[in-house]
Amino acid sequence: MKEKPLFRHVCGRLDSLIEEMISLTVELTAIPAIGPDNGGEGEWRKSIYLKEFLSRLPVSEMIEINAPDPRAQAGFRPNLIVKKKGRTHDRTVWIITHLDIVPPGPLSLWDYDPFSAQVKEGRIYGRGTEDNGQDLVASVFAFKSCLDEGIETPQDMGLAFVSDEETSSKYGLAYILDHPNNPFHPEDIIVVPDSGNPSGTLIEIAEKSIYWLKFRTIGKQCHASIPDKGINACLAASHLMVNMYQVLHKTFNLENPLFTPRHSTFEPTKREANVENVNTIPGEDIFYLDSRILPDYRLEEVKESIQHVVSHIEKEFSVTVNIEEVQRVEAPAPTDENALVVRALKEAIGEVYGVEAQARGIGAGTVAAYLRKKGYPVAVWCRSQNTAHQPNEYALIDNILGDAKVFAHLFLQDYNYLMK
Repeated sequence: MKEKPLFRHVCGRLDSLIEEMISLTVELTAIPAIGPDNGGEGEWRKSIYLKEFLSRLPVSEMIEINAPDPRAQAGFRPNLIVKKKGRTHDRTVWIITHLDIVPPGPLSLWDYDPFSAQVKEGRIYGRGTEDNGQDLVASVFAFKSCLDEGIETPQDMGLAFVSDEETSSKYGLAYILDHPNNPFHPEDIIVVPDSGNPSGTLIEIAEKSIYWLKFRTIGKQCHASIPDKGINACLAASHLMVNMYQVLHKTFNLENPLFTPRHSTFEPTKREANVENVNTIPGEDIFYLDSRILPDYRLEEVKESIQHVVSHIEKEFSVTVNIEEVQRVEAPAPTDENALVVRALKEAIGEVYGVEAQARGIGAGTVAAYLRKKGYPVAVWCRSQNTAHQPNEYALIDNILGDAKVFAHLFLQDYNYLMK
């Protein structure tokens, strides 16, 4: 890295800002930015708070690309873009984080109020602190530290804060990429800090396909003491779950060492309430399937296999099964493991954390999939304790600071020099 003295200077600046980082994390955690699909009002209040914070910085450009959504507060889902021009403008170094969080789940499982962040023993507890608060705050302060020091970076710096990552990204990055004001370009350096491991050695360059399905099994309700008078939708749906689980794992059984786990997964998850009392056979039963499928398979193949099992269950139990696609993301081609963004990240991670990172694949979905579909080389990385979506979710303060230094390193690299 040509700019090592500057980088050390910025690291010192970041060390001095740690209390401000903690404060911003606590303040953002207090705003429950839960999307309408998960029963919330959306990300608007959180975006307003963040916009006010960033407006105090000498940015070159701040734009909003808001996706209309009548279910959300203010009638839209916010997407905020901030840029600062560098010495050259042939590329922008982007850090993309998401505003939305998942619901806290049963409060009885939490030791603290999930929206009143608790700072204890080097951790910040609260819903959204790690997913994606840790690296949202880290990206803001990497950006801020360069501005505070009056540094003109070798190329433009950019931050993007997107909505709707936790469900479909329809109102978030997917919306931005199809918008006339889409700010991203194929030559940009794009990092999505939304997946990682505790050591910081995982750089995600590939994802499995995501296929979420809703199954509505329709039978005939009756009293449980006379089951022959009805058709038990719960029983048929349970057989469907088990048969589908077995058939799909047997049919789509390839392994790929790039991923952990190496195989495709097909997991029944959410089940909706059917009847309120024990002595009624339900005439309707609804459950969901979360599938993460290796890119070796096309989703249409999986769909056909599922339909075959469904047809068998319909015939055996005299039920009707309606299938609804909740989310369908076909895995795009991986980012090249020798792409500029991957090499830059490896250098930055090694400099900050003293470890050698490796390019790998993951089963979880991130917004990087939408970028790869459009042909943008993108890498997913952060140092993560993997407490996302759990009760007592937390972010390590050391991770907020360390990841901010990695992002600052990316901002300060001269990529024309790195390409030589």
